[in-house]
Amino acid sequence: MNIARRDLVLPALVVGFIGVVPTFAASTEEDAVAKNVEAFRMAQVAADAKAFDALCAPELSYSHSDGRVEDKATFIANATNGKSKFLALEYLEPQIRVVGPAAIVRFHWVAESESVADGTKTKTNLHILMNWQKQGADWKLLSRASTKL
Repeated sequence: MNIARRDLVLPALVVGFIGVVPTFAASTEEDAVAKNVEAFRMAQVAADAKAFDALCAPELSYSHSDGRVEDKATFIANATNGKSKFLALEYLEPQIRVVGPAAIVRFHWVAESESVADGTKTKTNLHILMNWQKQGADWKLLSRASTKL
């Protein structure tokens, strides 16, 4: 039996494509998580309760660098109460790793905020760990922890 090179091209392309699909899918999921991480940062700057509600899982556990832990309702209420505002907020050197229906996100938080009552400015420099969970078609923030540098 003679096999021509052209008979081997299609199977070789299929095998090559199958090897690329998981990487492409992970990249697509990482892009979706990155989009939500940026949307979350923008919601923090804008103190946008509606955006927080859409981005956070009902089971949210939000931990602050001072040890306070808040559920979703408490986090949203405190993040949007108008007592302070961000003058600057950056998420530097983000690392996103998707593992099945979970995403691990780490970044360096650098921010400056201002107290509305007295104008006192505060700078923060933190390491952040976020865990996002795929719920239906959307990625939702499930937990967040921070550590002071």
